[in-house]
Amino acid sequence: MKPVIAIVGRPNVGKSTLFNRMTKSRDAIVADFAGLTRDRHYGDGKLGSREFIVVDTGGFEPTAETGIVREMAKQTRQAVAEADAVIFVVDVRAGLSAQDHDIADYLRTTGKKVLLAANKAEGMVDSPLLGEFWELGLGEPHPVSSAHGQGIRSLTEAALADCPEDEPAEGEPDEAAPIRLAVAGRPNVGKSTLINTWLGEERLVAFDLPGTTRDAIHVPFERHGQKFELIDTAGLRRKGKVFEAIEKFSVVKTLQAIADANVVVLLLDATQGVTDQDAHIAGYILDSGRAVVLAVNKWDAVDDYQKQTLQRSIEQRLAFLKYAPLLHISAKRRQGLGPLWKAIAEAHASATRKLPTPVLTRLLIEAVQHQAPKRAGMFRPKLRYAHQGGMNPPIIVIHGTSLDHVTDAYKRFLEGRFREHFKLVGTPLRIEMRSARNPFDPE
Repeated sequence: MKPVIAIVGRPNVGKSTLFNRMTKSRDAIVADFAGLTRDRHYGDGKLGSREFIVVDTGGFEPTAETGIVREMAKQTRQAVAEADAVIFVVDVRAGLSAQDHDIADYLRTTGKKVLLAANKAEGMVDSPLLGEFWELGLGEPHPVSSAHGQGIRSLTEAALADCPEDEPAEGEPDEAAPIRLAVAGRPNVGKSTLINTWLGEERLVAFDLPGTTRDAIHVPFERHGQKFELIDTAGLRRKGKVFEAIEKFSVVKTLQAIADANVVVLLLDATQGVTDQDAHIAGYILDSGRAVVLAVNKWDAVDDYQKQTLQRSIEQRLAFLKYAPLLHISAKRRQGLGPLWKAIAEAHASATRKLPTPVLTRLLIEAVQHQAPKRAGMFRPKLRYAHQGGMNPPIIVIHGTSLDHVTDAYKRFLEGRFREHFKLVGTPLRIEMRSARNPFDPE
């Protein structure tokens, strides 16, 4: 097992900057704004040949009893419980605070190995300001600068000093890459609640406040022997409603998560119906070529009339996703989750299906015999053969002559024939036309 290092501290002391520095990534959103991180955020680090896991946490207030701060504190306690070593980050320039004392008191009760990282100490290695942090009773403070990378290596070495080395098993075959499954939607539709229900633990902060999740959080998960990487995303609001710079970062992270996913679950809220923003998110998923499953959450909270109205609204506003399976669920009550997993598996299988060239060509010829493409002036397009040009999404490349004149309506006709034969559900299907060059055309 790789050693786990948890980073804790009060808000805005530079925990996420240290996380990015230790993982050599930019995975955690960083800004001069207190309380930005809320969920546990995992990343992989490497020091020489030594591999380890780093956990970034939100601002820790051990004595918080209510609200979202209490939920964040619960996440931090879980991270400390999982860790082999804890790095407690304090701010040299801001000095010692009562909250630092509260955190130190809590960490002493855990029995974990704790290292004190005095951050923002660039040019202050011998500063007398470091002396006051001995008060915390956690040993010698390590002066570091997360922003400039000073002292990070020695801090990491100290954290790993007593941890058992991870010995990779030899001769094991490479594991198949996990299916990346993103959950997207508007704020407060229940994305974090759904992932927590899947995991059977409160892995993500789920709170009745729009915008609780600010970063794209990746969580490994295994179901029936199949490995997944669950991605909880920040809720996407209309562009005109996004005022905070923080939220603009969150939007970028969410769009990246959708583009990198294999399958996206677009979560809709049954109590609020289908909005323009739902259609915008669906359009982005379509443009990204991702396999998609529509899930209507809070289905248990609406009456029959609302259900019928919602069904009609989905058919009208999301007509361009008619290939996507539609499920009705309740994340809180664990209703409809079995069929949802089945739809996710079918969508991923469709997106990665191999389409043999002989079968594609036969289907193409049969389609042309059934209905020939429309003549365009002197030319009638001639479709000769087809082959697969890519997966996730599936791409079918059709070769022939005068294919520039094939209409969109005829492409949709061909798409329907291919979909029906290969039983493609939940994935967009792209058709590319490639015309052969006429040898009699002048160069």
